[in-house]
Amino acid sequence: MDMAMTTTTPSQSHSQPLPVILLLLFLLLSAAIPHLILEAAAAEQDEQQAITLADCPNKCGNMSIPYPFGMKPGCFRQGFQVTCNYSFDHPRAYLANSEQRTQQFYDSVKVEWYRQDWDRNITLDSTALELIDISVEKGEARVYGAVSSVCNSNSTDYISKCHQVWLGEEMGPFLLSATRNVLIGVGWRVHPMINSNRWLLPNVSNDFTISCLSEVRGLPEFLKFATNGSCSGQGSCPAKGKQPPPDYACSGNSSCANATSGQGYVCKCWDDYEGNPYITNGCQDIDECKLRDSYPCSSDGVCKNKLGGYDCPCKPGMKGDGKTGNCTDKVPLAERVILGGIGGIFFMAVLSFLILLRKEKRKTREFYEKNGGRTLEEAKFIKLFKKEKLKPILKSSNFIGKGGFGEVYKGILDNEQVAVKKPISGSVLENEQFANEVIIQSQVIHKNIVRLIGCCLEVDLPILVYEFLSNGSLDDILHGNNKVPLNLGVRLSIATESADGLVYMHSKTNTKILHGDVKPANILLDDKFVPKISDFGMSRLIARDKQHTGSIIGDMSYVDPVYLQTGLLTEKSDVYSFGVVILELISRKKATHSDGGSLVNNFLEAYKKEKEATQLFDKEIAVTEDLEILGSLAGIAVECLNLDVDQRPWMTDVAERLLKMDRSRKSQFALHNPV
Repeated sequence: MDMAMTTTTPSQSHSQPLPVILLLLFLLLSAAIPHLILEAAAAEQDEQQAITLADCPNKCGNMSIPYPFGMKPGCFRQGFQVTCNYSFDHPRAYLANSEQRTQQFYDSVKVEWYRQDWDRNITLDSTALELIDISVEKGEARVYGAVSSVCNSNSTDYISKCHQVWLGEEMGPFLLSATRNVLIGVGWRVHPMINSNRWLLPNVSNDFTISCLSEVRGLPEFLKFATNGSCSGQGSCPAKGKQPPPDYACSGNSSCANATSGQGYVCKCWDDYEGNPYITNGCQDIDECKLRDSYPCSSDGVCKNKLGGYDCPCKPGMKGDGKTGNCTDKVPLAERVILGGIGGIFFMAVLSFLILLRKEKRKTREFYEKNGGRTLEEAKFIKLFKKEKLKPILKSSNFIGKGGFGEVYKGILDNEQVAVKKPISGSVLENEQFANEVIIQSQVIHKNIVRLIGCCLEVDLPILVYEFLSNGSLDDILHGNNKVPLNLGVRLSIATESADGLVYMHSKTNTKILHGDVKPANILLDDKFVPKISDFGMSRLIARDKQHTGSIIGDMSYVDPVYLQTGLLTEKSDVYSFGVVILELISRKKATHSDGGSLVNNFLEAYKKEKEATQLFDKEIAVTEDLEILGSLAGIAVECLNLDVDQRPWMTDVAERLLKMDRSRKSQFALHNPV
């Protein structure tokens, strides 16, 4: 908008002399402007944020020069060029085109006055506008102007010092703030007025006596910056939904607002953003959590910055809004006391549990070491099971029997059916002794010997895990509630293969293994009635101390009487027990330990009197064609039962004789029953 001088005619001056009116008009139009304020688009920025374009200077002395203002070509928008005057001790910033426009105005004033044929002492001066402050945030700038004055020493002579600035369309994108500048005239009955962007004095009486100083003084307020895309001062914000022009001034995260005192628009960062809206990425999110004075968040709140604002939720356990300082406890005091008590009890329970768990782990480790865990870790044929893995098996519902070593349970481990043997009494060998015995047993691999799969050492008495045989023991088959029919061929095969297993233990392993408890209960059968000897070597797994010296391991109904007398277990001790097993196979009667009338005594008496034992054979197999084989079996049994240990046969001899009998019978059966 132009700032131009306006003249009045005599009819408009209330009969005042024209020279006085013109002088006063000139006085007020060119009055002192110590704080003239121009509104412009610029900002006070955080020193760490860019305020101007890259590679452009942003300071003139202590004065910040934010874009769209600039001092180098390419560093400012049209109309916003700034000149930095380095001739002062502290460089000063000036609007680049203001001095030229001031001189043009003075030239026009001089011509007008000369046409009126004034004869006055007039001094015309030209001074550029000095920038005091630029705020892009508010779209405003402040400038200095020189003091203008008209003084008279008498009623006819005037001394006028005039400084005038042309603030109109030719000055570019600036508008004078009519509300934030004040025009002051000093003198008698002076009535200064700002009308739009023109400064006028409409009425002055003819008896006016002028003083030596009149001024237009700007308050610390600013002019609005107005510009279209080309900074011509004629633009406006693009309509909603319309594409902005190519040279649109506003960048991202900013909004546009039309000027209120003229045409044009200003750019402003969105709420909760700060920076320069005229440069790319100039508007950055404010971290409100670092500015607690401006963005409140109470001590009971937790400040959380976010794009376009911040949150201040109350701390855990509280409710309300931390921004207003209205955070209160979710739980009343009484309830907190109760919950605290419950929490304390729970804490003590957890602590006690952890202490017990730690003790249990320490005890488990001690058991593991005691039972020879270090030694068994290096064994190739043995698995070491955790006790937690065996717990589901060691239930009463899985109990299947009881032997010399302890209770037997059946279950599933690693998708394999197993028999788990748990000691219940006595003391088991410790450390390397037990471990070595387990290693020996794990290395016994024979089709007629139950395979030892692994053990658990994390308990006081180690638990052994064996393969499981579905048909149970020979004792169950012969004497159980659900007796299974067995022909002589099956019985002879059971005796032959059982003997072969004992031979392997006695003479075909690196370390001789004595069973010590041979009996039908320790001969297990698979689904095809193939026998496998179990519980071998148990006597060597059971520790001996002074209290147990002389104690006998084994079932008294099958144990060798010589072993009972001497306490010395030998291969011949197993031979004696196997003789009793043969008697049970051919008679299907159970051997019992008594002073007289036992199965063993009955057979021995029959042979001593050279009587046939036909009446002692099981009627199921006592057929005429098999009596000879049955007699041979009884003879082998009697030899095994000889009280003279030296007269007993070796297990290898027993196995060979049984094998011949088995093969002979199978040949005869095949001959009489051709396929």
